[in-house]
Amino acid sequence: MKSPDLSIVIVSFNTREVTKNCLESIFKSLEKTALSYEIVVVDNDSKDGSLEMLQKFQLSHPSIFQLIQNKTNIGFGKANNQGVKQTKAPYILLLNSDTVALEDAIEKLFEFYKNDNKVDFVGGKLLNKDMTPQPSCGPFYTLPIVFGALFLRGDHWNLTRYSPNATKEVDWVSGACIMAKKEYFQKLGGFDEEIFMYMEEIDLLYRAKKQGYKVFFYPQAQFIHLGSASSRGRTYPILQVYGGFLYLYRTHRSKLELNLLKFMLQLKAVISVAMGRATRNKYLIETYEKALKLTQED
Repeated sequence: MKSPDLSIVIVSFNTREVTKNCLESIFKSLEKTALSYEIVVVDNDSKDGSLEMLQKFQLSHPSIFQLIQNKTNIGFGKANNQGVKQTKAPYILLLNSDTVALEDAIEKLFEFYKNDNKVDFVGGKLLNKDMTPQPSCGPFYTLPIVFGALFLRGDHWNLTRYSPNATKEVDWVSGACIMAKKEYFQKLGGFDEEIFMYMEEIDLLYRAKKQGYKVFFYPQAQFIHLGSASSRGRTYPILQVYGGFLYLYRTHRSKLELNLLKFMLQLKAVISVAMGRATRNKYLIETYEKALKLTQED
């Protein structure tokens, strides 16, 4: 049997309904295509009925659907790496379970990628549920960029993350939607498995840039992205972002830069805790006290 052209890898963790919607959108997006594809879903020990739903998909699409069942939640990056190892196509699309492919977005992204030899990694345009643009690419998090993100509402001013309307070379694209040659992803060693969730795409594409790979944003391929669907409330993502910044700087930056980063993160946490106390906001106090503790661990 001929190998597929494209392998779509999805990590599932307690997101039964959104994963189901994602899968249905993929089938709909590709129903009229000549593109041959497979879907590999890695389930990280879901307890919400996801597994039963995925097993039904596997039974109804046995030739193109592969399900990997983990006994524990091994994290987003590690599960993606696991899924990529099982793929059969030369091209891979890493899609979050909380995405919905609009119209022929997947084929558009594939054709753009395949026909432009300058492109090594590419992401599509992500939209919020209300169809407004979602900032989903940007510059690497140098100290000025981190400062903008923490204190200047950098996303609002398109300093830290943005959503261009034209095809553009960028430093990174969101891990919710990344297409690449399998060979390139594996040459880089895939996602760093020390990162449990959040910032793994920044780390991957930072390493990719250092190796001379080019990363592009392609706005004609559009996907709805719900965001943080498998995260536990608002505190968890903030702590993971704090942890991600610290890990990136410990891994890729100098000791001086790491110390300056810690100072900024601590300042943000102290200000947020003070605001929480002034407004009796329990969420702010608890979240940023935990964030502050993260910056003091070594």
